[in-house]
Amino acid sequence: MDRSASVSRRDPNGIENGAPLQSEDDAYNHATGNKKSDDRVVENGIESIEKIFESKEVPSWQSQLTIRAFVTAFLLGILFTFIVMKLNLTTGIIPSLNVSAGLLGFFFVKTWTKFLEKSGLLKQPFTRQENTVIQTCVVATSGIAFSGGFGSYIFGMSEVVAKQSGEDNFAQNIKIPSLGWMFGFLFLVSFLGLFSVVPLRKIMIIDFKLTYPSGTATAYLINSFHTPQGAKLAKKQVRTLGKFFSFSFLWGFFQWFFTAGDGCGFVQFPTFGLKAYKNRFYFDFSATYVGVGMICPYLINVSVLVGAILSWGIMWPLIENRKGDWYSATENSSSLHGIQGYRVFIAIAMILGDGLYNFVKVLGRTLIAMYHQIYKKDAGAVLPVGVNNSPVNSALSYDDERRRQLFLKDQIPLWVAITGYITISIISVIVLPHIFPQLKWYYILVIYIFAPILAFCNAYGCGLTDWSLASTYGKLAIFIVGAWAGAAHGGVIAGLAACGVMMNIVSTASDLTQDFKTGYLTLASPRSMFVSQIIGTAMGCIISPSVFWLFYKAFHDLGEQGSEYPAPYALIYRNMAILGVEGFGALPKNCLTLCYVFFAEAVVINGIRDLLGKKWARFIPLPMAMAIPFYLGSYFAIDMCVGSLILFVWEKLNKAKADAFGPAVASGLICGDGIWTLPSAILALAGVNPPICMKFLSRKVNSKVDTFLGS
Repeated sequence: MDRSASVSRRDPNGIENGAPLQSEDDAYNHATGNKKSDDRVVENGIESIEKIFESKEVPSWQSQLTIRAFVTAFLLGILFTFIVMKLNLTTGIIPSLNVSAGLLGFFFVKTWTKFLEKSGLLKQPFTRQENTVIQTCVVATSGIAFSGGFGSYIFGMSEVVAKQSGEDNFAQNIKIPSLGWMFGFLFLVSFLGLFSVVPLRKIMIIDFKLTYPSGTATAYLINSFHTPQGAKLAKKQVRTLGKFFSFSFLWGFFQWFFTAGDGCGFVQFPTFGLKAYKNRFYFDFSATYVGVGMICPYLINVSVLVGAILSWGIMWPLIENRKGDWYSATENSSSLHGIQGYRVFIAIAMILGDGLYNFVKVLGRTLIAMYHQIYKKDAGAVLPVGVNNSPVNSALSYDDERRRQLFLKDQIPLWVAITGYITISIISVIVLPHIFPQLKWYYILVIYIFAPILAFCNAYGCGLTDWSLASTYGKLAIFIVGAWAGAAHGGVIAGLAACGVMMNIVSTASDLTQDFKTGYLTLASPRSMFVSQIIGTAMGCIISPSVFWLFYKAFHDLGEQGSEYPAPYALIYRNMAILGVEGFGALPKNCLTLCYVFFAEAVVINGIRDLLGKKWARFIPLPMAMAIPFYLGSYFAIDMCVGSLILFVWEKLNKAKADAFGPAVASGLICGDGIWTLPSAILALAGVNPPICMKFLSRKVNSKVDTFLGS
């Protein structure tokens, strides 16, 4: 998805939102009755973070990169990759895992260092800079599970998805997933974005004072962990996370026993009756999406539910009544020439309308802000929030002076960035056409010429709004390169591959600048941030394809509609490529008209939201979130709304504890259910099947079954 309603780290096909991390220490103080933490220092009426750590020496950038940090990051990276992969292949809604990464990284290393300290073997204390390195590496690793396109453009190339797209399945428009070419592709395209924004780090962080809310929130979290009160809160949060992790894992294990066949298990429970179940309205007992609902804002969850009611509750039943008129009565329900065509292409129209609107808006804000910043020297008036929200020429506070000094100390040589970008570009232009013969070398060259500009725009816009538009740039590449290549020359694969190249560049660029902001606020060296991002990205290029391969081999119905892992965005991305190459001729009757209507609706709704302002916009649903259930159904929307309801009631009963421990509960639910995927996949590969099939039948069908069994 292209936007987040609040603090988001990346731009997944789903919506990602972070918790209000900077308020957790305050929430703890409020819960314990403290007016202010004893560890805080006030300077000129402003709380000074760096005064607290003044007596602690900042380690060199090499000392921040420890073996224990990367071992921890590797293990957490595997855990979070499973979670992101599962979410990619189910609904595409991915919450921010920054909270869990920072929290678990702190807990594991702190526990280890305490053990060594008691035994007298501790050589290097655990610092907030090392904590920042772990968090950066973990998020970079699991981020490849999104930008790698395993739930979108890469899997969209497969024969499984091609069979559902209704096109002529020529061999040149199919690419079977395999570990070899996926490893090679990701290593070629995942590092360019890092080198493209390195020369601009000072401009982004110090000169323009961009906010980067996710990076700032993460820094507040890490800073608070390394104070006595913050460490006390973190310990309680980890304990809470562990409890709900265990519950979620065991619940997933328990459910497995009842899934011995198709349509079996708690996931098929007809909560609101069989008629509602037929229209995909039911609660499927997913701990993952209850947790996601607790992390995502209320507006996201309500928007998804509104989209489900509009589509599966109203539109699809009405369109199905036109069977034989609008589309052939003999068409299969999964055919894109029948009802499925309306589901998929109307969802695409809403996604494109929302993406185009926000692309123009964010790009416009970026250009206007840059104009004022560069030509009018008026940063304080243009940028929404600066580091201190103070004029450029005002005297720097102690915190800012300290941070600026250390941020500029360890420079990354310009020649490293330029040489790295040119070298990888040359290798990619030569090698990528061997992986994708449809993607000609001159397509790649054009992308690499414009990519640094787009990466800068995405990173700058993300700093202003916290919205990464990576998938929007990817969709743009699908249409441009796909149309350029043409149907006769494998335009579908060319467009999807170009999408991957573009998405990886602009996504990693905004991720790195977020990390630079986090490092700036925790006094972590830019060099350690850059190295950590590179190592994390390299880990992700190995871990993510391996985890996807496990899913691909273990679950034989992966990517099929109605399966446990339908991979909805794979079909959507492939059909975008088909539209770009072949046009709209194959759509069922009136489908194009409805697409125009919903495309315009997405633009208009966004415009109304912006015109009304934040006060009233929170009552207007988000078109991008509404579009998700148009294809999938509403079962996950109900799960997410249950999560929202739990959080809402908790906040009414005790807001301080809900703010402090809500993210930990949600993360535990998501992590436990996500990691259960690993043993379930291993059981599937080993041929171990569940012993029981639990199905729900109507009274009439049940009577027939009883009669049959009685005979």
